[in-house]
Amino acid sequence: MSKILLLNGSPHLHGCTATALDEMVNVFNEEGIETELFQVGNKDIRGCISCNRCGEIRKCVFDDLVNTVAPVFEEADGLVVGSPVYYGSPNGTILSFLDRLFYSTQFSKHMKVGAAVVSCRRGGNTASFDVLNKYFTISGMPVASSTYWNQVHGFTAEDVKKDLEGLQTMRNLARNMSFMIRAINDAKEKYGLPVVEREYFTSFPDGK
Repeated sequence: MSKILLLNGSPHLHGCTATALDEMVNVFNEEGIETELFQVGNKDIRGCISCNRCGEIRKCVFDDLVNTVAPVFEEADGLVVGSPVYYGSPNGTILSFLDRLFYSTQFSKHMKVGAAVVSCRRGGNTASFDVLNKYFTISGMPVASSTYWNQVHGFTAEDVKKDLEGLQTMRNLARNMSFMIRAINDAKEKYGLPVVEREYFTSFPDGK
């Protein structure tokens, strides 16, 4: 059975972001896709310190929720990251979490399907959406889209429940993501995964 990992970057267990993710989970259940959700936004997650110990010990040196989620991410076919908008950007906790999760894990994320979901009262949604998508696009992860940008609007969960187009966007996103995962798994069986080149790592150390 296919599996999708969901991360809630909000500190509120039943807030706006959770409402959007719950709408997706309902569709994933209908599609027969297993889900596992982790609450990240209310945890004490420090940022990456670029010690590079993860290359030696094969996990992050800070042994917290990042290392708990890592094996689930490895087995998952897709990843949904949800975050509220704080000052025109995703929650700092989820960004610290993603920095360490993506950097410290050695397994390939290639062709795992990614989707970002943001919630806001009024503005900052597309900027936050863009930030989250960059974790996917640097990792060879196809990005799932919907019938609008993946966002909901509201100051409370009850507000979000009134955002009928936003919830519709979440349902369409979940259906598109389910389809992409099935299509990629079918193609993987028939053709294998695309070849990934890793020969070059150009940093221009001499300024040339």
